[in-house]
Amino acid sequence: MIDPTLLLVLVVILALAFDFSNGWHDSANAIATVVSTHVLTPGRAVLLAAVLNIAGAFMSTAVAKMIGGGIVEPSAIHQSTVAAALIGAIAWNLFTLMLGLPTSSSHALIGGIIGGALAQSGMSAVKLSGLQRVLEAMLFSPLVGFVLGYLIILATYWVVFRVPRGTANRAFRRLQLISSSLMAFSHGANDAQKAMGIITLALVSAGRLDHVAVPTWVLLSCAIAMGLGTAAGG
Repeated sequence: MIDPTLLLVLVVILALAFDFSNGWHDSANAIATVVSTHVLTPGRAVLLAAVLNIAGAFMSTAVAKMIGGGIVEPSAIHQSTVAAALIGAIAWNLFTLMLGLPTSSSHALIGGIIGGALAQSGMSAVKLSGLQRVLEAMLFSPLVGFVLGYLIILATYWVVFRVPRGTANRAFRRLQLISSSLMAFSHGANDAQKAMGIITLALVSAGRLDHVAVPTWVLLSCAIAMGLGTAAGG
């Protein structure tokens, strides 16, 4: 039987490793356009993405609280369940990274947590209201992105054909820099919190916290891990 403290330390290490792999896996999403169009050099683009990923992680802890206590009941799962979910998510990140497949780290992590909770404690461990909210977000996010992307590109074409090409190119270079920065910031604001939530879930499950609240050291360590992963992956 593994010592509970050592198991908790292992879970924290795995969560930070997942956070690092998440930054590594998704770093290209934010900077690909500004690099391919020569708005920024690869080095500057990676540095920008890493810094903004770290900054974004400090924006809120709402997602972390949902992961930490809104999907599964912390008291109904064991540290080993959290560790298994993290190992599965990290393995999936690395596998798809090697294949060059653009998959979601969030889907892998949430699926691992729910699957592990079901295997250990059955449906009683799953909070259906929280799970419903997460599934709705996963379902509607690409649909909303599709519709907004379609409408924005129509508006863009309407504007582009009415201004000189040089003016349009200069404007788009600035807009690409802004959109890339916002993408990196929002990635840190959303995805870094997944690891925060997992560590918080583990702390509550182990009895080290009496309620779901993200400790400062968890926030700092996850922000740094995400930034380092982004810098390495870029």
